[in-house]
Amino acid sequence: MSIQIPIEEGVHPAYTAQYLDTLGLVERLHRLLLDVIKDEFERLNLLEINAVQALLIFNIGDNEVTAGELKSRGYYQGSNVSYNLKKLVEMGYMHHQRSEIDRRSVRVRLTPKGRAVRDVVLKLFARHAEGMETRNVVTPEALDDINTSLKRVERFWTDQIRYIY
Repeated sequence: MSIQIPIEEGVHPAYTAQYLDTLGLVERLHRLLLDVIKDEFERLNLLEINAVQALLIFNIGDNEVTAGELKSRGYYQGSNVSYNLKKLVEMGYMHHQRSEIDRRSVRVRLTPKGRAVRDVVLKLFARHAEGMETRNVVTPEALDDINTSLKRVERFWTDQIRYIY
């Protein structure tokens, strides 16, 4: 991120700069991930759904979930997930069923058409993992370190949100 901000007293300027670089990188990686998925779907002439919807399908996998569960897991924001789930049901990628316990709650799961999309994304990610390993882009140990660090940031951010209220 190339944001110019005044740095508070007591905050190490180099650390703040590194943190802002990390934030920018995470944002760019997310956008690139969506672009990569979009390109794969265009290459396969699967133009009915967008990259966000394909990633949503991938993240649901073999589970049966509610929109609230997807939001609470931190995958998606409220109106966005509800809109995309509705569209995916309309297009036949998901089944939906009202909960027997709470009639306000709707559970969704993938249809065979949805599982086919999930498999496309899974194969794409497997191909990427193989390519990164073959080209020695990142070692398995480095991926572990990256994941550990990102989980710590995730936990820190989660704690910031929880303790505001």
